[in-house]
Amino acid sequence: MEPIQRRIRSFVMRAGRMTEGQQRGWDEGFSQWGLTLEQGPVDWHHVFGREARRVLEIGFGMGDSLVTMAAAQPDVDFIGVEVHKPGVGRLLSQVRQQGLTNVRVFAEDAVEVFERCIPESSLDGLQIFFPDPWHKKRHHKRRLIQPDFVAMASRRLAPGGLFHLATDWEPYAEHMLEVMADEPSLVNTAPSRGFSERPEWRPETKFERRGARLGHGVWDLLYSKP
Repeated sequence: MEPIQRRIRSFVMRAGRMTEGQQRGWDEGFSQWGLTLEQGPVDWHHVFGREARRVLEIGFGMGDSLVTMAAAQPDVDFIGVEVHKPGVGRLLSQVRQQGLTNVRVFAEDAVEVFERCIPESSLDGLQIFFPDPWHKKRHHKRRLIQPDFVAMASRRLAPGGLFHLATDWEPYAEHMLEVMADEPSLVNTAPSRGFSERPEWRPETKFERRGARLGHGVWDLLYSKP
């Protein structure tokens, strides 16, 4: 698969010990639901044991929204990608507690996962909710949403697939809008070709609700691959 030339990481590895529950989730769940770079290109039918719609989320944090969506849509297979190990442990703990069978997870850099593991045209949905906006101008090059990444990610979407972004930082939202508009394989689904209303399938996070009380906005962008 084609490598991306930009090797500046869009994240910083945060230090932090896992709680007992998160460690248990990792220890008992990763061998069952975890995926690794070393496995190479994924055969989704083999991984999930069925053919179904597949949605991949980059940067799921502590996993609340991903688990909520997976529980609400058992007929859809969800793949999460997150570098923060405590978040992966918590997600796996919730997956185990709720008996979910439609979730798999990479504890890896999303760029490397896409380069090495995600076959082209194999995803029906890609979602990136509240990625680090890297506020300072000198750090803008660290933003995940850049033309080269969007082009590669789009190739992993099947025809009819949906690319869904959300951010609470308006300058990043404007940046996303510009980058996505320049990707010829994607079409903005908003009638205005601008931002969309939050679709009902995206759970509203605690962070988002707190921001709304403080008057902070949230911007959703939805693009389809014709």
